[in-house]
Order: sequence, then structure tokens, then C-alpha cells
Amino acid sequence: MTEPTGSLERLLAALPHGAVRGLPPVERWNPDFCGDIDIRIAADGTWFYLGTPIGRPALVKLFSSVLRRDGDDYVLVTPVEKLGIVVEDAPFQAVEMAVEGEGDTRKIAFRTQVDDVVEVGVDHAIRFERAAGDGLKPYVHVRRHLWARLTRALSYDLLALGEVREVDGVPLFGVAAAGMFYPAAPASEIDGL
Repeated sequence: MTEPTGSLERLLAALPHGAVRGLPPVERWNPDFCGDIDIRIAADGTWFYLGTPIGRPALVKLFSSVLRRDGDDYVLVTPVEKLGIVVEDAPFQAVEMAVEGEGDTRKIAFRTQVDDVVEVGVDHAIRFERAAGDGLKPYVHVRRHLWARLTRALSYDLLALGEVREVDGVPLFGVAAAGMFYPAAPASEIDGL
């Protein structure tokens, strides 16, 4: 057996049986809205039902596979029902990162707490938001308008890859990957973050 060499391949190989699960076609399902259900995804990525953490990872993975974003609302969708849930920040948490290369040719891949694996690029962009206290919160697009917030440790690791580039005449601090530059903040504000 050969060792996986790329960042994405290493993350995929770490999954049980190295397999990626298929996702149901929730974007094609349009059942009537059945109301809200007491499911909440906390800012740290923990799923709660009736105020109690859902302790079975397989159940969280199942729910996450039928999660959809409709405008500003998050819903769990099946072919026959649609239920609203609460998401405090992002529905997923990026818990592992693999990096390969440097600069524009750098590859960055992330694994979420529900074992979605994505490689940064056109379909899986990085974005940054200001956090309380003027820090930065990085996110990676996972699927279907759903994002994963990076854990604090991964945020530091990602920002350590940052550099200053001029974009439209403005020096910006950001991260380069997959031939793109993802700006995080004006370079003049970096010392204050």
C-alpha cells in the first residue's frame, strides 16, 4: 500500500475505510415547512437536542447530511418534511488541516467534525470575519451555502501562512492557496489583531 502524498489524500485516508459518504440531494427536495425543532448547533460545533448535547457522532453526521440553508434559515430536509433549527455561528467546525506547498500553488485541505473533507479552491473558499475584540474568525465553505468555522488552533495555523499582498492598490493581509488570494484584513490593521 502506498502512502498518501497530497494534503487532501492524507485527510481522506484518515477517515474510516478512507471513504467519503454520499450526500442526499436535499437541494432538490421541496417539502412543506413543518415548523421548528429544538435542535441547536452551538458556536463550537456541538449539536444539541432539547438542550442536551447529541452524544452519538453517527446521529450528528446523519442530521448534517440533510442540513440545508434556505436564505438566512437553517433547515433539516427530507423528501416529506422541512424543520427549522438554530445555528449560532456556522453549522460545521473545521477540526483538522493539511497543507502542502507554498504561495499560490499551496494546497490546503480541511476536515470537519462530521468528516466532510474539502480542499480550498473555487468551490471551497476561505473567508474571514471580525471576532469580538477585533480578532479574525476564518471559515471555509463546505457545501450548499454551509460553512465551517476553524477551531482556534487551526485559525492560528492558517493565519501563520498569511502574507501581505496588494489588491486593487491596497495592501491586504491574507492567505494564498489554489491560485487564489483570500484577504483577511488591511495590512495596516494586522498589529492590532
